[in-house]
Amino acid sequence: MTHPEHPVTPSTGELALEDRASLRRVAGLSTELTDVTEVEYRQLRLERVVLVGVWTEGSAADADASLTELAALAETAGSEVLEGLVQRRDKPDPSTYIGSGKAQELREIVLATGADTVICDGELSPAQLNSLEKVVKVKVIDRTALILDIFAQHATSREGKAQVSLAQMEYMLPRLRGWGESMSRQAGGRAGGAGGGVGTRGPGETKIETDRRRIRERMSKLRREIREMKKIRDTQRSRRLSSDAASVAIVGYTNAGKSSLLNALTGAGVLVENALFATLEPTTRRGEFDDGRPFVLTDTVGFVRHLPTQLVEAFRSTLEEVVDADLLVHVVDGSDEHPLAQVNAVRQVVNDVVAEYGIAPPPELLVVNKIDAATDLGLAALRRALPDAVFVSAQTGDGLDRLRARMAEMIPPTDETVDVTIPYDRGDLVARVHADGRVDATEHTAEGTRIKARVPMALAASLDEFGTF
Repeated sequence: MTHPEHPVTPSTGELALEDRASLRRVAGLSTELTDVTEVEYRQLRLERVVLVGVWTEGSAADADASLTELAALAETAGSEVLEGLVQRRDKPDPSTYIGSGKAQELREIVLATGADTVICDGELSPAQLNSLEKVVKVKVIDRTALILDIFAQHATSREGKAQVSLAQMEYMLPRLRGWGESMSRQAGGRAGGAGGGVGTRGPGETKIETDRRRIRERMSKLRREIREMKKIRDTQRSRRLSSDAASVAIVGYTNAGKSSLLNALTGAGVLVENALFATLEPTTRRGEFDDGRPFVLTDTVGFVRHLPTQLVEAFRSTLEEVVDADLLVHVVDGSDEHPLAQVNAVRQVVNDVVAEYGIAPPPELLVVNKIDAATDLGLAALRRALPDAVFVSAQTGDGLDRLRARMAEMIPPTDETVDVTIPYDRGDLVARVHADGRVDATEHTAEGTRIKARVPMALAASLDEFGTF
């Protein structure tokens, strides 16, 4: 017997009648407060949300996982999840995302739960948002707007705030709409009269046109500011690249433990928080391999499935850290229910970023983190699926020595240690050692200048005749 959740003939694209006819509740998503009085509830009340997803492909478990992630995002934004609903469709309804009949059912659920917001698990067009809001009569936002809101809450640096503001405005511009007829009244048209003030008189401009113009002006200003801040970041990055330290970028899904790993490897005191998108600004710290070679480790912003294109655009200068790296340490949350889906989502974003620069992605070292919180069964499956990965726990320190060793292997030394005595008539070579190498000790002897240093391999070859290596 065929399970009702799966089509009998997937090739035809027809869906099971039960799935098409119903909004299926996803269990275990509600975070509603329990055992509180009405007064306490009113004081503690946050935004109360109902989640809605459209299941177009994959299994029921995939659809539930996507909505579970949306619930985590909603909680990170400070909302209280009341219900999670999934509808089986071959594609989202072009008008109301879930269809007019289901939209009416959703309205009844909103009334029954007392929700004040509906969050859709996808990016909705302006028309879909408007149509769905008219039916459910509460605020409707999509996954993109939710992620942008989280970024806005977590941005702390000037550059981070500017990047998030730009992304929000790019998202908002096509979605500006007038509420009723009052929004489309002419703001101008009073060329000789008082009222509107400077800049509002003249041939006339609707309120929504004024809003669009102001947003475009603000976006131009933000782009200029980000370009200026990018120059400073480029200077800092070129200084790092010109140094003898290898560049390592930590990438991974949001909340995979990237900041914890940075702290564990370098002894840094970077903020670690069990929350989605706790890190928005890239943090760079220095560390050393066991052989004494220095490396620079950069913590980058976390990725998520369907990361909004506006954010990828706005955070381009931040993501450039990935392009310049000698090695990508790709951190995976070993305790997550769907770690391989996270791996694919991160690789997709990395490939999109490096493709714009026309280069191959840097070498990747997969690191499965949080093994202290993962199940033995889950870890066994990951070891089979990711045979080259290093398994660690940034929390307990387990596996960190193996990780350091693998990182050192994947970044081969670009210089050699030399102990040479250079004749006094070859001052040019002494000058080159000081300019291109790292001198540890010098001594003037009868034969010449004795130097112990680390120098590039090409220079080491030309010093071969003067000493031992």
